[in-house]
Amino acid sequence: MLLIKNGKIKTMVGGDIENGYVLIGDDGKIVSVGASIEESADMTVIDAEGRLVTPGCVEAHCHIGVHNSAMRWEGADYNETSDPVTPQMRAIDGINPIDETFGLAIKHGVTSACTGPGSANVVGGTFAAIKLVGNRIDKMIIKDPVAMKCAFGENPKGAYGQNGRKSPVTRMATAALLRDLLSKSKRYLEAKEEGKDPNFDMKLEAMIPVMKKEIPLKAHAHRADDIFTSIRIAKEFDVDLTLDHCTDGALIADELASEGYPAFIGPSFGSKTKIELAHKSFTTPGILYKAGVPISIITDAPVIPLEYLSMCAGFAFSAGLPYEEAWRAITINPAKQTGIGDRVGSLEVGKDGDVVIWAADPLVTVGAEAYVTVVDGKVAYRG
Repeated sequence: MLLIKNGKIKTMVGGDIENGYVLIGDDGKIVSVGASIEESADMTVIDAEGRLVTPGCVEAHCHIGVHNSAMRWEGADYNETSDPVTPQMRAIDGINPIDETFGLAIKHGVTSACTGPGSANVVGGTFAAIKLVGNRIDKMIIKDPVAMKCAFGENPKGAYGQNGRKSPVTRMATAALLRDLLSKSKRYLEAKEEGKDPNFDMKLEAMIPVMKKEIPLKAHAHRADDIFTSIRIAKEFDVDLTLDHCTDGALIADELASEGYPAFIGPSFGSKTKIELAHKSFTTPGILYKAGVPISIITDAPVIPLEYLSMCAGFAFSAGLPYEEAWRAITINPAKQTGIGDRVGSLEVGKDGDVVIWAADPLVTVGAEAYVTVVDGKVAYRG
């Protein structure tokens, strides 16, 4: 068993424990969390020496592994641009865990991530939730699939519509292509449920979990009108939805609060490289939270390197998001909102032993690294 003691424990499910411990069993699961414990000979002990101790950070939207750190074409496995509609693509078939970005994320306290296809396609394929330690993706999966990626706005237009090369050329065409797929998927599922035998279609098979509300559409949408289009279509077909990026969210906060869909906000750091990023700001998470929108903060790595997830939460804190909510936005919120909250995101009995002892509080010290990162009860990084 692994005992982390003498830490300021931030469990994310209750008040902090000023001088507490986390005990993790040999199976990698948390056995107990509390203020005091009697050590035994079968415990490996790490003394946090008063440092901040939190759950491992959780990234709700990135492309780690499918976009490798070596920025060459061979590494670009995150957009299958032979077709604007590719729901049959699976992130796990493109993730390369032998990439330096995994180790850098662990060094900075990010232990889990939802990763998958980029946003060139109207429908790009499924995201998977993975641990960031390992060399074989099959053994790193927390849940697969967790969402079906779709995209609105500039990206699909830019990938296919330049010079009128291929649809979609307009936002209308993007919406039409998605509606077409959802309509066919609905009829395909109905036929199967009625005992009929529709001709096998890999695209439509991949959409069944969406139509059954087992996973949501993961909607890349920056501009307000694109956000509302994603909501309109989700309602038309009665499917679940997450609002990924949500750059214009602060402009329509009350409307989004009335809808109740989770908003994965970011990437908020860096230059405004596209027209639809005009309103990009670290004030957005605080405005949406105060309006009542469920929020998480994302890096969209590699747009922002994944190791800077906690830094982004710190900037959001400095721009008006309450401190505790900034922590929740990179731990328990993304875990729950991506369907892996039973495993990660908080320090609770029975959950995975993913724990970070911080060298300094990363929400107030820019660039702070982990002192120790533990994944599934094993030390994955020690500073």
